[in-house]
Amino acid sequence: MSTQLTENKDFLAGLLFAFIGGVGLYVGMGYAFGSFERMGPGFFPRILSAVLIGFGIVTMARGLRSKAKVAGKWGWFPLILLTAALIAFGWLMEHAGMIPALVALFFLSAYAGHEFKLKEVTILTVVMSLLAAGVFVWGLGLPYSLFGAGD
Repeated sequence: MSTQLTENKDFLAGLLFAFIGGVGLYVGMGYAFGSFERMGPGFFPRILSAVLIGFGIVTMARGLRSKAKVAGKWGWFPLILLTAALIAFGWLMEHAGMIPALVALFFLSAYAGHEFKLKEVTILTVVMSLLAAGVFVWGLGLPYSLFGAGD
């Protein structure tokens, strides 16, 4: 019994990985690559995209062997909520600062899952926000505003 490619979960997952990697590679081509000694702004996106394409190809090949079917239905609510979380993060980073952006990202993302526990999400948000501020703002000195719009 054969499974059509449109119903093969590993093939579809690999196709998604390869597509996202291809988009990233295309976008990364607009930036200078540099060299291993002096990496340009396009270095990391291109390398990461190439790795993602490689994972996609391996996953698609595995799917051709396994023939495992997709089980269940599309989770439209989590998909929309996760997309909204990323958009909110980007907008809030620019207009409200890093801490509000992280709070929105963590709470919206957690709410998209099967279990939402307010206490756990709050602890995770506080710890990760402090860690992000410590690493990016205080440790690396990046010019991110913690609260309020950046200058």
